[in-house]
Amino acid sequence: MAESPNETVHLKRSLGLLDVVLFFVITGSNLQWVATAAAAGASSLSVWVIGCFAMFVPLAIAVIYLNSVYPEEGGLYVWAKHAFGPFSGFMTGWSYWTTNLPYFPALLYFMIGNALYVSPGGDALRTSASFFMLCSIGGLAIGTVLNIFGLDVEKWLNNVGAVARWTVTLLLIGVGIYAWHRFGAATPINVHTIRPTVSVKDLIFWSTIAFAWTGPESISLIAGEIKNPRRTIPLGIAIGAPLIGGIYILGTIAVLVAVNADAVNSQYGVVQAIESIASRAGWAILTPAAAVLVAISCMGSVGAWLGSVARLPFVAGIDAYLPSAFGKMHPKYDSPVVSLLTQFVLAAIVVVLGQGGTSVHGAYDVLVSMTVLVTMVPFLLIFSSAIKVRAPGIGVSIPGGHKTVVAASIVGLMTTIFAIIFSTIPAADEPNKPLAVLKIVGLTLVLLAVGAAFYGVAEWRRRREVGVSTAPL
Repeated sequence: MAESPNETVHLKRSLGLLDVVLFFVITGSNLQWVATAAAAGASSLSVWVIGCFAMFVPLAIAVIYLNSVYPEEGGLYVWAKHAFGPFSGFMTGWSYWTTNLPYFPALLYFMIGNALYVSPGGDALRTSASFFMLCSIGGLAIGTVLNIFGLDVEKWLNNVGAVARWTVTLLLIGVGIYAWHRFGAATPINVHTIRPTVSVKDLIFWSTIAFAWTGPESISLIAGEIKNPRRTIPLGIAIGAPLIGGIYILGTIAVLVAVNADAVNSQYGVVQAIESIASRAGWAILTPAAAVLVAISCMGSVGAWLGSVARLPFVAGIDAYLPSAFGKMHPKYDSPVVSLLTQFVLAAIVVVLGQGGTSVHGAYDVLVSMTVLVTMVPFLLIFSSAIKVRAPGIGVSIPGGHKTVVAASIVGLMTTIFAIIFSTIPAADEPNKPLAVLKIVGLTLVLLAVGAAFYGVAEWRRRREVGVSTAPL
């Protein structure tokens, strides 16, 4: 890999353990999955636990191992490149970078749906596609601008977002406890109701939960800016994991206690639950406060993902697979400005394409499914890389060594394949199922094809230059 002209930037270690833990919380959890899980009923509580051991634990083991072997910035791009060659590395990085394109709109749609609870008149805007599109693009702009100012500035949005996420989760849990004591659980939660089921609808939901447990891999993308990454990253995962689990499982229980599962809206179920109890208890101020906290936490996620994933095209640009502009940093703020602006433009386009021909809720479902599908593609190579890469003497802190890594990665690989298959099935209430499938699969294939084209053109140019330079005079 060629050196960056700004190599000194990546030797700057500005993120400590607290920053890493909060980064894990903000990238490894999201309240939108709490709402999605609650809408699926009490059986989702078992699915959360299964998903943790089927995806989060294997992924955490793979990330800790691969990062100990290749701790440089670039993360999964570097891992796949060393394991399977330049094309696999590039496509892993490219597909992971493109995961943000549908993820941002889905996350921002969730944020907007909950934020509308701030005002009593917000109901009138819940079905306004233009309102959701404009606000989503505005949220993208804010996250992009803060990241252009660099991680020293943007990390505060991450940290505040993580604190806001746990604050609203604690508020949700408190409301749930009050509701259980005062009114009883709106959704029955017992041994029979938490038993997982395996209908097609349930399996689609399982794929979403598998995606919800991803996130540990994102820290590797900014490993170059973490103090002592080989020690800090595993410790950060160990501290952050129970916090993430608490947000998901306790948050889901609280929503189910406050609202009957059949009435939970997957797009704004968190604030819906708080509003349901707050209105009955006479605590009107809780609803807008919760809406603001959810919005802040979502913006924290937008900022964190924008900043971390933007470094993938930066690294690939240095390797000459992308236009050279991707390898340049902002002259003052040392941020990958071209990559950030490109993400902003492409994500804004996905907002418009995802919304076309469907309702606001339909667009949200399509964006979530597309996010799951696109995201799971690079995980095929992350787990495969962990299986293939062998580095004696490195990663020995994992009990069982590489055998444990291989076993965990096989579990993660099977979970990933399962999630990919079922993410292509549209929701049962989607009015235009063929169009939904076309969007989910078609846009994913287009994004992958564009990446393959970039790589193919770069390789053709490289071989042509090598041929010219070695031709006899």
